[in-house]
Amino acid sequence: MLFYILMFFIGGAFLLQLFFGYFQIKHFSNVFVEMRRKGKVAIGRKKGHFKSGTIVFFTVDPDGNIVDARKMQGVTIFARFHEMNEFIHENIQHLPEMKMKRCNKLLQKAIANSVHNYTVVANGGVIKDAPKTPMAGMSLMIKSLFQNARKSNNQG
Repeated sequence: MLFYILMFFIGGAFLLQLFFGYFQIKHFSNVFVEMRRKGKVAIGRKKGHFKSGTIVFFTVDPDGNIVDARKMQGVTIFARFHEMNEFIHENIQHLPEMKMKRCNKLLQKAIANSVHNYTVVANGGVIKDAPKTPMAGMSLMIKSLFQNARKSNNQG
């Protein structure tokens, strides 16, 4: 009997998470579409495995000046985007260090990721996706070690 109550609770929690997750994704999409209408959007993210994750959107004009800036930072599905007015009218590739220092570490890393992504795409490059899971990251690391070993054996 206790087993069924536990399974019912877990199932209910899962459905509740799906329900609220839907609204978070809808909010994410609405903010992105709104910002995209104003210009190109540079996106930065920093996963916070046991801390709050952070996503940054910068709408950028053709000269690289930030027209709109928003962040979403939080641990739960209740996180929402908030404006970052202090970065509006700044050039995305020359953000003032003083404004960056006022941000927490995860936000600084997400902003740096958005600047990197903007620079790569502006120069005609393509952003490489990071591994989705720790195991995928480990398998990519092992694969690259074997490839490097083969290259050095073939050269020697």
